[in-house]
Amino acid sequence: MQRILSSQLTAHVGETVRIAGHVHRRRLLKSVAFLIVRDAAGLAQVVVTDAAVRAAVETLPEETVVEVVATVVVNATAPAGVELTAPTVRPLGAPAEPPPFDLYRPALTATLPTQLDNAPVALRHPTRSAALRISAAAVAGFRAALDARDFVEIHTPKVVGSSTESGANVFALDWFGRPAYLAQSPQFYKQLMVGVFERVYEVGPVFRAEPHDTVRHLAQYTSLDAELGFVTDHRDVMAVLRDTLAGMLDTVADRAGAALATLDVAVPEVPAEIPAVHFTEALKIAGAPADEPDLAPVHERALGEWARAEHGSDFLFVTGYPMAKRPFYTHPDPARPAYSNGFDLLFRGLELVTGGQRLHRHADYLAVLAARGEPVEPYAGPSPPPPLPTPSPP
Repeated sequence: MQRILSSQLTAHVGETVRIAGHVHRRRLLKSVAFLIVRDAAGLAQVVVTDAAVRAAVETLPEETVVEVVATVVVNATAPAGVELTAPTVRPLGAPAEPPPFDLYRPALTATLPTQLDNAPVALRHPTRSAALRISAAAVAGFRAALDARDFVEIHTPKVVGSSTESGANVFALDWFGRPAYLAQSPQFYKQLMVGVFERVYEVGPVFRAEPHDTVRHLAQYTSLDAELGFVTDHRDVMAVLRDTLAGMLDTVADRAGAALATLDVAVPEVPAEIPAVHFTEALKIAGAPADEPDLAPVHERALGEWARAEHGSDFLFVTGYPMAKRPFYTHPDPARPAYSNGFDLLFRGLELVTGGQRLHRHADYLAVLAARGEPVEPYAGPSPPPPLPTPSPP
């Protein structure tokens, strides 16, 4: 008999089926026992009335792996509106050691150290696994949206010979006797590969040696990067980002609906055109001084509230950040060189994406490095060859 998942039970009413999973909870009442089995798709309720089966169930602690063969019947109060009756229950391993928390409770209230020490079990809690399902759906949507726009996925090195963005915030390591670093981003590799494929993206880990205990800093995270060539300016990048974000959220809604329900969250709507404000205007909206060089978290939160009130949008582009606060490879605004053709995408007052138009001429890079007091010799390349001699007239 082929095993089915709990989510498939409604299609087998009246049939005898086989499921398998973990013992999520046991409720041992006087005349009946309920065994809740958790598999990858959800929960199934097993009704036990036979004395021998009940005695076996009483010996199976939570998280024991079991197989159940039973008949599917309709019960509106059971998970998914069906339950399993007249079961046989067979353990597929030794009784589990009870974890230091109850996975059947709505919230996982154990301390973070306890959860991390018991991560293989803690991640089984429906709220923890739901978050991972949503993450997986978002990445699938990212890939699908960019594949549909002729992007090519690349995989770049994560151990590099020099820091990507600056000399700070890098993890140094020994690479067979030579100094090396964990990559801060795939920036330079993306730029290189645009010359090959024109449109590229990567899903991969990046590392930042930022020992900050805040919700805005992570030492390691999974970065979703994209780069495209032949753009007019940063607005072309913003348009691709908008469509990619919409595709990601559509995929989350389609593939992770149950996970969203578990966490009681809804997928936000991406406007057909995300509102945008220039950095100078953003300072006025946020009530920040006109000479502020960057947006502080309190300013971003104020902008999020403004975008919701004025445009009904959870998303807001802030464009034209000062060049002094952008990486050296950012393209300046031709009309206002002190400001950049760069942007941040805010979501409910939190920075979600940083992007922009990149410089694309070698001479421009050398000029920017020189203007910032950086040495240009390592990047200048070999001297041009001497001109060919002019042939003598016959």
